Amino acid sequence: MFFHIKELQFRAKPERPDPVFARRLQEVLGGQFGEITVAMQYLFQGWNVRGDGKYKDLLLDTGTEELAHVEMLATMIARLLDDAPVETLEEAAKDPVIAAILGGSNPQHAIVTGLGAAPTDSNGYPWNSRYTIASGNLLADFRHNLAAESQGRLQVARLYEMTNDRGVKDMLAWLLARDTMHQNQWIAAIKELEAKEGVVVPSTFPRECEVQEVSHILFNFSRGQESAQGPWAHGPSPDGGTFQYVANPQPLAPAPQLPPAPPYIYNTPPKVVNRSQNTPHIPPQ
Repeated sequence: MFFHIKELQFRAKPERPDPVFARRLQEVLGGQFGEITVAMQYLFQGWNVRGDGKYKDLLLDTGTEELAHVEMLATMIARLLDDAPVETLEEAAKDPVIAAILGGSNPQHAIVTGLGAAPTDSNGYPWNSRYTIASGNLLADFRHNLAAESQGRLQVARLYEMTNDRGVKDMLAWLLARDTMHQNQWIAAIKELEAKEGVVVPSTFPRECEVQEVSHILFNFSRGQESAQGPWAHGPSPDGGTFQYVANPQPLAPAPQLPPAPPYIYNTPPKVVNRSQNTPHIPPQ
């Protein structure tokens, strides 16, 4: 059960209107790595935990906080749209980079949402639940959570550098700090789970069922051998194996030869070159 508290977790009030920046903020609200994504991701991961415990509470605590961040961003976007002067758009249009990348303000803020935020990214693309991961395997999920928080913090940091509005910067500074915490908590949880279960997901899958000869080989599929210089190419692997490096990997199977499709499929008939006569031959159908 959720209980809405009317006060915000942190203030979300700009110094002045800015419809162009309101559009930019939509990315960290409804984009792939925005607050809606992590809120839904953590909540569904938590709801899918079978049984109570610290991991379930950690997920639901964090997911609930992310809902608070959604409200903060929605409030900030609405306030950035209030009483926005035409001069703001004219000033933005003077910068060819902004004009090319952003195209000014988001017309849907006026036409569709009535000077309010929307569950979309900065280009108006609707938020998509396929952005979220909730597999039931907490180690796999927590690693994805870490990546999501890393990308989200990166985007907020970029937005921080794009504004001189003290009110907006204050809110973004709060979000940056919370992203710092969330990255650290997922790293800590990952390490704890790795100590219990191992580093490969799923850890209980029998290794004898995989082709163990290539379980710890790095194949070089680039020109040069720079990738051999990392710790992933030589020495012990995190799961207790030994890394190996193959500089010139060779194919292990012949080129595939597929039979012609049945006539009712109406595919283009494959042409087979008769090398002795060097003339094309179309197999009978």
